Amino acid sequence: MGLIPGTAQADDPSGTGASVPQVEAAADAPGTFHSPAEHTVRTPLQTGGAEKAATQASAEASNLELAMWADVTTARGISLGVRLYNDAGVPHEVTIAWGDGTTDTATAPGGDALRNVKHTYPRPGDYTITVTATDSASRVQAVNELKFSTAGSFFVAHDPTRLLDTRAGIGGAKAQVGAYSSVWVKIAGKGKVPAGVTAVVLNVTVTNTSAAGHVSAYPAGGKRPETSNMNYVAGQTVPNQVIVPVSKDGYVELYNGGWKAVDLIADVTGYFDRSANDGYTSLNPVRFVDTREGLGAARGQVAGQSTLGVQITGRSGIPAGVSAVALNVTVTNPREAGHLTVFPNGQAAPTTSNLNFTPGQTIANSVIVPVGADGKINVRNGAWAGTDIIVDVMGYYGAGSKAAFSYIGDGMTAPWRIEDSRRLTGENTWLTLAGGYFYEPLAPMNHPRPIEAHVLNVTVTTTTGPGFLSVSPDPYPWERYRDAVPPMPPRPVSSVLNWTAGRDVPNLVQAKPGPYGLVDFWNQSSREADFVIDWFGQYDAY
Repeated sequence: MGLIPGTAQADDPSGTGASVPQVEAAADAPGTFHSPAEHTVRTPLQTGGAEKAATQASAEASNLELAMWADVTTARGISLGVRLYNDAGVPHEVTIAWGDGTTDTATAPGGDALRNVKHTYPRPGDYTITVTATDSASRVQAVNELKFSTAGSFFVAHDPTRLLDTRAGIGGAKAQVGAYSSVWVKIAGKGKVPAGVTAVVLNVTVTNTSAAGHVSAYPAGGKRPETSNMNYVAGQTVPNQVIVPVSKDGYVELYNGGWKAVDLIADVTGYFDRSANDGYTSLNPVRFVDTREGLGAARGQVAGQSTLGVQITGRSGIPAGVSAVALNVTVTNPREAGHLTVFPNGQAAPTTSNLNFTPGQTIANSVIVPVGADGKINVRNGAWAGTDIIVDVMGYYGAGSKAAFSYIGDGMTAPWRIEDSRRLTGENTWLTLAGGYFYEPLAPMNHPRPIEAHVLNVTVTTTTGPGFLSVSPDPYPWERYRDAVPPMPPRPVSSVLNWTAGRDVPNLVQAKPGPYGLVDFWNQSSREADFVIDWFGQYDAY
């Protein structure tokens, strides 16, 4: 981490104590694939006449076998290895049929291996790779197959639908989630979500809290990560959007990392599937609506129990026909408690909510919402009194977009903690200074990958005054910061989260990196604050 001047998770002293459905535990995330040599099928080369018997005998005497392995490299990329087991050291002609209608050929002697054979598929999917090795001297052909699934998946928008509400017994028991316990949320087969999805977009809300704690979302049955998705204190209702992998049995697990029981709510707004068609395009964060200034809407608060329409397509390069849009929605100056609901135009407002607020509070939440057929969305103020609303656009989903979501990056599986400024202590370390920014190199230095956006959960903590955080692409290569401090980039006006003194505030951020893989985090406050950044995936166009 670099910085230019200018509790995120509670401890768990006990352990999970919840009952869960009796289904098979989730497997490890995809990333490495194998097909052992014993799967090889040998056949003699086609000959006729007097040579046929000799060819058959030679094939039966051959010990040619193929072992295959593969690693994912990008959302649609693969690195394949093939080892040829054969006593004969003669050259073998090797043909790789990738399963997408394309082939590659190579030559390798028996006992040797082909390594790091790279291929990029035209779209995410499940493929069968067939490798054929021909030993002309022994007149034998050996074939092995490897089933491979790309790391990336495309997006499917889903009308906002409630999958879990422990207050009402929706999706589970009508009972709070106990201290240091979890609840399993059925994803596949609920609403319009099919079996086999790789990840899901949920708006998760914790409410009826009586002590401080945190909530973590992860594939059900898997190892609970050290990261958290939201933090809460007694009496607080906190929403946060999460993008979380789904177990192979179709569940997501929500863990209550607090000393007291809480109620949890989960609403689905989309999912990721290798058979889907909509990729993601990121934008430099752009403000579409600010009712305080009359930007994109009439100047003045949105009245209670009323709806604000927002045109999405045809602005900032967003084309007609997009299926969904990624937003950061902020409520400020509310005159009483309430909630906001974001939904596609042309439909009735659902019973779900995207963020909850109290009188006078400023709070933001990330939202992924389907776009109506006319290119519009609606934001409904569920309070009985007025409030100001701000809408910042982060990106959009559509068939013309090529970036696929993947929770595997640089050989690691999400989530993992990128940064925790509370640990930066001692001599020659940086603080997250008021009014400044720090940069994060979220792609390998000197070798920027074609990353469209990173999916992050950012939490602000140890706050002593009000402020807000902005996230933007950094225009410089890392070497500019190593060698000297470059000119400060333009200060962004959009925000991704807002805070007051003494509050830990999380939000999901779909951060667009700069041309050299750096992302800037701006502390738009007159006070210092600490930030915790967790990586949950990325959108990769290759």
